[in-house]
Amino acid sequence: MRATTLDDPAAPADAVVPRGAWEPRAAAHSARADALTAVWREARDRGAKHAIEDFLFTYYPTRVSHLRRWHPGAGVVLADAAEHAGWRWYREVPLPGDDGGTRGTGATLDAEAFVADRGDTVRYVRALVSATLGRPGTFGCFGLHEWAMVYRDRAARRDHRHPLPLRLGHDGTDAVVESHRIGCSHFDAYRFFTPEATGRNQLRPTRERQPAMEQPGCLHAGMDLYKWALKLGPAVPGDLLLDAFELARDIRYTDMAAAPYDVSSYGIEAVPIETPEGKAEYVRRQRGFAARGQDLRARLVAVCDLLLSDVEREAEDGAPTISRRPSR
Repeated sequence: MRATTLDDPAAPADAVVPRGAWEPRAAAHSARADALTAVWREARDRGAKHAIEDFLFTYYPTRVSHLRRWHPGAGVVLADAAEHAGWRWYREVPLPGDDGGTRGTGATLDAEAFVADRGDTVRYVRALVSATLGRPGTFGCFGLHEWAMVYRDRAARRDHRHPLPLRLGHDGTDAVVESHRIGCSHFDAYRFFTPEATGRNQLRPTRERQPAMEQPGCLHAGMDLYKWALKLGPAVPGDLLLDAFELARDIRYTDMAAAPYDVSSYGIEAVPIETPEGKAEYVRRQRGFAARGQDLRARLVAVCDLLLSDVEREAEDGAPTISRRPSR
């Protein structure tokens, strides 16, 4: 299998990284994860809900401990890493010595075992992410998906999706929806529209059509890059995982600032998409998120390609492949 290393993707296969080089990286990774999750952890420790950041740990269910755990990615051998060797999908390997013998052991991701277990997921993520990477972004939805989720929603059973008041009230929120064209392409946003709002969407996204409809301008598609990084597990280098989490967190704040909710209690200034100024600010941020997302998509595709390279070569010789869609 081709290899990637901590700093040089073109380094020799199975390059050995000494503990003195990888241990500080692992410590820095944990510290960065702590900084990125500090607001949510403080609210959790107080037993309080956080209407903005809870989403990152409920809709994308994970633990802070998972974010803190550093992985180097496939093809990297960590010297003197007995703790890694005991992790799932890792294996212990002998380290070659200068005299032709061995000089202890290292740990590396068992990419073949990972693909054997999760190959369907790897292929699905690659197909979806690469398709989105290859198409232009659409800008101008103005985050109306969040407004459509509360449109004409006064019933106690659905009022509201978040424990926050509506910034414009029910009537004002409904008026914004009725005065705009909604063009949501993301199924996992569209499926939460109220029944009264679904017919107002110009598109009909479905789970089956998601790879064909996902586009890089979509804020939720950008947040989902964190989900795909999580699904690729230890094959994703630590910096890529945290870059995806950071993008998801940044997008989430804009998603809620542009939503119909009053987020002033969190010290967040609204992006009033019902005004020309608010629309311009939304698109400005949307374009920035899209550029960051496209960089992450390229990196995730590279991870998938690295994992699949040997497996796909075997498939060309007639070995069976796994084509079943991953569970969600």
